[in-house]
Amino acid sequence: MTHSDDPTAQPTPLEARASGPLTGKVRVPGDKSISHRALILGALAVGETRISGLLEGEDVLNTAKAMHALGARVERTGDFAWSVRGVGVTGFAQPEAPLDFGNSGTGCRLVMGAVAGCPITAIFDGDASLRSRPMRRILDPLELMGAKTGASGPGGRLPLTLHGARDPLPILYRTPVASAQIKSAVLLAGLAAPGVTTVIETEASRDHTELMLKHFGAQIVSTPEGPHGRRIALTGQPELHGAQVVVPADPSSASFPIVAALIVEGSDVVFSDVMTNPLRTGLFTTLREMGGSIEESLVRGDAGEPMAQFRVRASRLRGVEVPPERAPSMIDEYLVLAVAAAFAEGTTIMRGLQELRVKESDRLEATAAMLRVNGVKVEISGDDLIVEGKGHVPGDGLVATHMDHRIAMSALVMGLAADKPVKVDDTAFIATSFPDFIPMMRSLGAEFS
Repeated sequence: MTHSDDPTAQPTPLEARASGPLTGKVRVPGDKSISHRALILGALAVGETRISGLLEGEDVLNTAKAMHALGARVERTGDFAWSVRGVGVTGFAQPEAPLDFGNSGTGCRLVMGAVAGCPITAIFDGDASLRSRPMRRILDPLELMGAKTGASGPGGRLPLTLHGARDPLPILYRTPVASAQIKSAVLLAGLAAPGVTTVIETEASRDHTELMLKHFGAQIVSTPEGPHGRRIALTGQPELHGAQVVVPADPSSASFPIVAALIVEGSDVVFSDVMTNPLRTGLFTTLREMGGSIEESLVRGDAGEPMAQFRVRASRLRGVEVPPERAPSMIDEYLVLAVAAAFAEGTTIMRGLQELRVKESDRLEATAAMLRVNGVKVEISGDDLIVEGKGHVPGDGLVATHMDHRIAMSALVMGLAADKPVKVDDTAFIATSFPDFIPMMRSLGAEFS
């Protein structure tokens, strides 16, 4: 049992204080989005899929357990190396017990899509945080395709029973918000439907599912739709074939030590194999606009995903305005961007952050609270976050993490350059996405106690 599903577990508080220069070379964990998708598509393929660089955090391991429960053979073959023997599209077996996704909205929602196309019934569950998160916008399109929702928590929340479609229907679906999870759930269900399943997005969300479907042999075409959107058409009932997948380093995880290297004086850190998919690099674009020194080299690609080595050096940052259309490419990074903004000179305005209200916690309010308790002037105006940067942060605050790994890591990064130490009430949840965050930061010179 992990901390996140044990209500009696003691919290693990931690304090971060001003550190000397951060230096060294590291590879942050594999990308979480790619790790989930490699396991799921490996399970839906025929033959063996070999995955290297898999993120071995709780969220991804729960997806691996779910694939095993649905009939795929899933084995760890070495450090971050995994083998999946798939059952083919529509080949999932009915699981004997509820599928428990812990804290992972991504794993849960994508697997709902994969199950919706199979003639089986599965119960989906998770921890207290995941049980509080809305599922209706995933279930709506899946029901149009023939799946049925049985018993569920209030408002379509977990725990819920999903009856997959006996004869899934291809649909044309316009997503109500830019969401890779909605799009991916529809496409994964569409694998089982005859004909073409089409998803239309007015704002393009991250395209990992499309790239990886292609890598596994699906016929999928993505074309521009309107000024910022995409139309994605998937031909159903393909035979997916097992594939090799090298998981690039997660840009969301990299964002925490990268911001730390920018704000801690004298720092110079090299990060290897960071994913540079343009739908995921909004934070790096923004940090460069703020004056951050982030140099790319050794660019290469795998499974359709580009990656590069980054060299990051301490920089004087200045406030900028971040446009709302950049939000989908950095939705998980606004928390640590707010920390960078607090150390910048001048005001940073982050626009269009409504999606942050339905994450592990209300991240918009939690981010503002994290800054305020450490002496930073911050304001929420509608769905915009406005941070008044003064070039330094007073610190001396206790940050409430609300069981949210990204708030915990952001607050610890802030403490490394703040005038006084920053305390975090609980760091146990960091394990959901970045189990080695604290030892890795210490290896670069971070002061935690």
